[in-house]
Amino acid sequence: MDKILSLSEGGDGPGELQQYLSSLSNDQLIKVLTNAALKGKNIGATIKGIFKGSPHNDPKGSGRRLLLYQHFIPLCESGDLQSEVAADIIGLLMLEVKVFFAPNLSGACLAEVASHFVEAIKSGKMASGKSLELFPSVLTALAACESLSFGKGELSGEEYKKQLINSLCSSRDVPLSPEELQFLLEKVLRMFGKLELQEVPPLIYQLLLLSAKGCKKQVLDGIIGYFNEQDLQQKDEQESMELEVQAIPKDQLRHVEGTAILHIVFAIRLDHDLGREFLKSLKLSYGDLCPFGVALLLSVARIQRYEDQVRGGLHPPPPDIHITQLCLDLHVPDCVPLALASVFGWDHVTQGLVQLGFFLMDTFGPKPGPFGKPAESGPSGAARTPNQQACLLGRQVLLEGFKMHEPIRGEILEQVLNRLVTKTASPVHHYIDLFSDIVVSAPMILLESASKVTETFDNLSYLPLATVQGLLKAVQPLLKVSMSLKDSLILVLRKAMFSSQLDGRKSAVTGFLLLLKNFKVLGSLASSQASQGISSSQIQVDVHSRYNSAANEAFCLEILSGLRRCLGQQADVRLMLYEGFYDVLRRNSQLASSIMQTLLSQLRRYYEPEQDLMPPVKLEPCITAQGDQVFLQEPLGHLLSCTVHSLLWLQSQRPLARPNDSDDEEAEDDEEGGYKSELMAILDSVTRRLVKSELEDFELDKSAEFSTASSVGVKNSIYAVLVMGVYEVLLEYNFIKANYSKSGLEELLELFQRYQKLAEILKEKSGKGRTSAKPPRSLLSMGFVSKLLTTLFRDSTLSREEGLSVLRSSPDFLRYALAVALQKIQQLEDSGHTDGPDGHAPDKAFGFLCDLTGVLMWRYTNIPGAVEAGGKKEKRCSLSQMCLEGLLRIFTTCTQRYPDRTAQLVSVGADATSDDPEPNADDITEISFFYIRQFQRSLFNQLSGLEEEFNSKEAQLLISILSVLSRQLEPSSQQFVSMITWTVKICKETSFEDIAFTKGLLSLLFGLHALYKSPVSLMLELCQDIHSQMGDIDQVRCVLSLPIKRFHHKPFIVLLILAQADKVLDEVDWLIAKKKADRPSAAPPQDPVEKAMTVQLGTLLTALNELVQTALLPGGGTDTLLRALSRTYTTLTTLVKYSPSLVQWVSHRVNVSLLQVRLSGSHLTPQCYSFITFVQAKLLRETKAIPNLIFSIEQYEKFLITLSKKSKVNLMQYMKLSTSRDFRINAATLEAALQEQDATQQDTPPQPQKKKRKKK
Repeated sequence: MDKILSLSEGGDGPGELQQYLSSLSNDQLIKVLTNAALKGKNIGATIKGIFKGSPHNDPKGSGRRLLLYQHFIPLCESGDLQSEVAADIIGLLMLEVKVFFAPNLSGACLAEVASHFVEAIKSGKMASGKSLELFPSVLTALAACESLSFGKGELSGEEYKKQLINSLCSSRDVPLSPEELQFLLEKVLRMFGKLELQEVPPLIYQLLLLSAKGCKKQVLDGIIGYFNEQDLQQKDEQESMELEVQAIPKDQLRHVEGTAILHIVFAIRLDHDLGREFLKSLKLSYGDLCPFGVALLLSVARIQRYEDQVRGGLHPPPPDIHITQLCLDLHVPDCVPLALASVFGWDHVTQGLVQLGFFLMDTFGPKPGPFGKPAESGPSGAARTPNQQACLLGRQVLLEGFKMHEPIRGEILEQVLNRLVTKTASPVHHYIDLFSDIVVSAPMILLESASKVTETFDNLSYLPLATVQGLLKAVQPLLKVSMSLKDSLILVLRKAMFSSQLDGRKSAVTGFLLLLKNFKVLGSLASSQASQGISSSQIQVDVHSRYNSAANEAFCLEILSGLRRCLGQQADVRLMLYEGFYDVLRRNSQLASSIMQTLLSQLRRYYEPEQDLMPPVKLEPCITAQGDQVFLQEPLGHLLSCTVHSLLWLQSQRPLARPNDSDDEEAEDDEEGGYKSELMAILDSVTRRLVKSELEDFELDKSAEFSTASSVGVKNSIYAVLVMGVYEVLLEYNFIKANYSKSGLEELLELFQRYQKLAEILKEKSGKGRTSAKPPRSLLSMGFVSKLLTTLFRDSTLSREEGLSVLRSSPDFLRYALAVALQKIQQLEDSGHTDGPDGHAPDKAFGFLCDLTGVLMWRYTNIPGAVEAGGKKEKRCSLSQMCLEGLLRIFTTCTQRYPDRTAQLVSVGADATSDDPEPNADDITEISFFYIRQFQRSLFNQLSGLEEEFNSKEAQLLISILSVLSRQLEPSSQQFVSMITWTVKICKETSFEDIAFTKGLLSLLFGLHALYKSPVSLMLELCQDIHSQMGDIDQVRCVLSLPIKRFHHKPFIVLLILAQADKVLDEVDWLIAKKKADRPSAAPPQDPVEKAMTVQLGTLLTALNELVQTALLPGGGTDTLLRALSRTYTTLTTLVKYSPSLVQWVSHRVNVSLLQVRLSGSHLTPQCYSFITFVQAKLLRETKAIPNLIFSIEQYEKFLITLSKKSKVNLMQYMKLSTSRDFRINAATLEAALQEQDATQQDTPPQPQKKKRKKK
């Protein structure tokens, strides 16, 4: 040491000192430094001398400097040095940090010093912490380094400093008690808010490693809660738009969130306990998930081990509970823009979103109908049920994903198209809607994947017709901007035209008709009147230029020439072609000449040109035979209908196009090919000759055979339907042509009489051996039927009076018009569309419904059924009753198909009913109640008359209408209360013995109570009334002798009450399952929902208690009551099992459940056993309901005992365990057995008893 000091203070320079230090070994140098430090003499000078003799640009000098740091750091922490000496040493080392090493070696040496500190801290060697003052200076110098080696790569000094800090923060190698671990985690989680955002992911990584020791839920909740708070702050700052607040950049937050999700997912892959804890936390806090939590959930779902468990959390056994909450509680819609608007490590989240979207659409989409038939789709865009909401949510997720994130577009499109091709047995219209949305919102993006669409085209001939129609309709906008796609489709359709499968040819016709409707030709009339189609405004491309129109014309004419070949194929293909030509004509009026010439050429084949020959149409070419089987070849009525409607539409458009050229009709007809005059001549000739023709001319008189068992009968049936179709088409044509002239309408009436005669023969012949014969579908258009009824019932124009009186004087014609209207409304309700023009246009169909509502309402309210003659004598419905049935079907159809337009519908007929002030058309409650008052008056008039004059069918229709309209009332409104009051009054005052009417009236009352409040109070009143009238089970003989009025109604009333009891139990079961799923941490002292459930269940128990004491007649009501009792005890058991599942709720829930326990134990259960004995005595047969009921009661008592032990409340004090079980003692058998035993004992002499010896 002395020599070091002397060379440092004097000598020939630093070279000699450097040479001397190089001659010393590391051990010698450490020994010198240790002795000097322990003695405390000249240690500072010695250290300075060593630094002086160790230049930083020399590797050996840097090594000696590093040796000083590595030696003195643990020496200062050992406690062997004096405090002043240790402080001086640390101070000297701190001053030399900045000039510590040569630039080329500084990074590595500084890293070694820093690592030495970290290892000392982790190993617990920092006893005094004196050397820690040096650590910040080392980290500061380290951060200034540009680069340093780390593993196989390089890091900047700043990044290496962060790695050291995170490594230092990791406490996984330090043994900690659970309390210490929890304290550490709480402290670290609180530090999140004080750290820079970029420093959070490394800390999360260390926390996840630390979670292996425990507290996994705390770690996960803390991380998710932190990012949830950041998202909320981001949202609040965006809404407040406070520029002075410095918000975290959104992209930076998304980057950090994505990195954190990657860390968590990676940790879950390695630690399955962490994954299970996350899923458990998901179930416990299902309704509190934040967007970050949902994104994390979707990422975890990508792990195969947890995929089914995550899906199970979204679709538990009681599905409706979680489906409803899925759209409200899960923040998937909020998570979509978060995941899809960023590319910072969120790819795994977007993949999870795609899986979720298809999972929702697959699981909760529409299901196949009965017998494998696809179920009819509801109104477009209407998602009212939980399943529909979940399916719509999945559709929105996938649509947003396609628009916003390029990597998943191909996968989404491929999966959608694959489902369209593979799911041939299930409805796929929700996938077609998604594909249509994709086409409309991102057509140019979709064209990048046009090859996938082309591959789907190759399967068109194998797909269901509805799928083909939806797919081709959705893809129409793309065909206008992609020639290659259009050419591919045309090639596929041409091949399908000659397919051996009928469905393939029908698909080809569908595709070509859609092309004709959407590729317009220049000069076509405005398409505002078109019934359907896709607007070209969906794509920002000019498709109506002169060049495109010219190309479209050639394209359309080529398609038409191909479609003409379909006129030689089967009837189904021709029928589809005829139904589509009219829409094509309206969309593409420039094709009128070609279309009309085609129809005229086809019509000539079946028209008899000789005017003296009868009949005017040829029926033999319309059928074809294969062996003994006869098939329809030409749907002549549809051909004629298409021709007539096309001709009438063209005539209606000519005045609009050329209002001043009425004198040029002949020249115009010549220009169009002369089809107009020829068609009108054919129609006039057919009409004139059909009026003169008799059924014998068609060989369809009463002597004809119509049996389906023979080929002759099948042929005659086909002929009859064809002739009736021709009659109907000509009725519509001649009504319009007559223009209300008396002679024209008289001819029309004669035509109808021929139609009616044939219809009666067909009904009579085909109805033999069957309960009812369904009439053939009418070919009258719905628009014409609406216009016809309006004219017949409400047209008061004087100039038309004479002509219309001809039709009004025929009750059969009026009845026919109403019957066709009912048929059209029913078809619209069932399928969403009708036959004929405008049948597939929803807006047009709704307009027809509005017109029919007005005219039917006016007819029913202004012309009472009592003034109609012959209604009851002929045993058929009166016109008023038919009007009422039509109104019921209209209201039902509107609520199903047009739920958002009900107010518009019912407001139409408000001016046609009475002199009451008109209601507010915008208030659905007010306008519905306006109608309700009218029908209430009608029903009251029915009930006010004599019982012999009571029309049960009409009364039932009125009740059904009131039931439909009452659902439109707001339950909290005064009108709804008035409706309930009126219904209760009618129920009390009605004395007519009509089971169907009584059932409808009580169903209406129950339905109103269900909307307003629980129906259990009404059930209790009815049960008490039944009990009082039918008597107790132990007084059967007295009750049966009483003259009880309407006694035979009671069994059906009991069934109605028990059906309502099932609904109440459904609600209770739903609520219990929901409470289980929610599992809140603490319950309010008074839960109003649970309290209401308790009161409702208690009232139900009281009502059932009344029924089980009633002497019910043997029948279905008895078995149903036993099953209802069994289910009631099952629900009570579920409630009791649910109570101890939440320990903190036990005392509160037991207090709430005391009412149910008391009612079930002291009242219901003893009466149940008495009722079982009564039923066994009355039925005298085995029934499974009795042992099931006893088992349910015993299970209830078993779990009640368990709850009593857990809650320390004696719930069994109200229960009296019965000895009755599923057997009964036969008194006669028992008595015979006892007598036999007595006789045996008398015959046997008594034996002397032996005394027992006592043992000593």
